[in-house]
Amino acid sequence: MKKAVLVSVFGIDKLSKEDAEISLNELTNLCSTAGISCISRIIQKKNPPDPAFLIGKGKVFEIKETAQELKADLIVFDNFLKPIQQRNLEREVGKIVIDRTRVILDIFAMRAHSKEGKLQVERAQATYRLSNLSHSEIDLDSQTGGIGTRRGPGEKKLEDDKRKLRDQIARLDAEILKVRQRRDTQRKNRSKQDLPEAAIAGYTNAGKSTLLAALSKSAVYADDKLFATLDPLTRKIKLPNGRTILLTDTVGFINKLPHNLIAAFRSTMEEILRASCILHIIDGSSPDREKQKQTVLEVLKEIGAESIPVISVYNKSDKMDVFWRSALKAEGACIICAKTLEGTGEMLQKIEEIIEPKHLYKELTFDCRRQNLLNKIRSLSNIKSQIYEGNLIKISFECSNVSWEKIKQLLKQS
Repeated sequence: MKKAVLVSVFGIDKLSKEDAEISLNELTNLCSTAGISCISRIIQKKNPPDPAFLIGKGKVFEIKETAQELKADLIVFDNFLKPIQQRNLEREVGKIVIDRTRVILDIFAMRAHSKEGKLQVERAQATYRLSNLSHSEIDLDSQTGGIGTRRGPGEKKLEDDKRKLRDQIARLDAEILKVRQRRDTQRKNRSKQDLPEAAIAGYTNAGKSTLLAALSKSAVYADDKLFATLDPLTRKIKLPNGRTILLTDTVGFINKLPHNLIAAFRSTMEEILRASCILHIIDGSSPDREKQKQTVLEVLKEIGAESIPVISVYNKSDKMDVFWRSALKAEGACIICAKTLEGTGEMLQKIEEIIEPKHLYKELTFDCRRQNLLNKIRSLSNIKSQIYEGNLIKISFECSNVSWEKIKQLLKQS
């Protein structure tokens, strides 16, 4: 495991030292997920930031001494670094210097498993490299020479690298579009089932995948790590009244989530935009829960989901303080434990209140040997009663207008 010195500059954008400490705690977890061990921290208030190093020149010397003394492999900044700042720091410190964005990109590259996920990560990485090239200073024979404005070989190489990255991004966009079209076909097939949709959103490691696995009683990968899952996953679950809905788990959010990642995963996040309601899962045991909650709400607004009803669900109730639980209960929030399903009944009832459409109530009687017809009706409706009278079966059920039209077609065909 590589060893790293973590660095944070606060005072920028009115961030306090407390904010910097909280963010560094999160960066420590990110580094651990990426296979990097934090061996020291350096924090400085600097406003405005130094244009050449971001941090003060005295702190640059401190970073160098600390890295040498502790035999660190790299320096990780919690702040976004401009290319010129990164190069200056590496030149002065003599170690590899990266920023928070690079760490998150590396984790995404490790976690992506589906074809679409891998393409989206590759696109985000290419966009990150292009951004760095676009803002870098040309220091390899970049000045014009000779007659007119002929470029030197250093500038020519820079433009050539930019062109290759733009071509790569265009190719990836085309491939992502093909995958997206296939996913749209799958969505249309799901729509034919006339099932309402809900989405799970939340801060990374809040317990979203654990909740989906428990509710659907199916195998869903979940781990106590940041960004354990990246690919959207949809499962059928039943509400208390017997109604079946589709519940989709989406990529977790995080503070300072790079905008190029939001853009790259926009098609994945569109699963949220299709939902009738959003389950906002919050780690109720985290001391930073309110800031994490606000981060998620800001990203939801950024992708255009602010008009969709949101149910706030505080997870990990087994680790929550009893007074905090009481305060949340008084506010009407849902408090659950995803592992044991404690409290999920109330959460599912709230989903019902939001997404349950006005249903038709119908009754049918037919030969009880026609189990195939009964199974098809059951898949399109919510069976309320089922009574056998000799060779006949009498059922009462609720269904939407769309499902009733499909059932009428089935009855005509049979």
